[in-house]
Amino acid sequence: MHDIIQQLEEKRQNARLGGGQHRIDTQHKKGKLTARERIDLLLDPGSFEEWDMFVEHRCDDFG
Repeated sequence: MHDIIQQLEEKRQNARLGGGQHRIDTQHKKGKLTARERIDLLLDPGSFEEWDMFVEHRCDDFG
């Protein structure tokens, strides 16, 4: 059971990286925050629970 929980936490950590550390660094170089960073600033600590963290959209043509 401990291994399953550890695997889940590893998957959550990877999902929190979004497009990867390179994209996060690119946002920071532009003087911008990531969406998760903006949410963290907007809401009280511990008040946000992210759902569907592992969902991937079929559409990739957003603009």
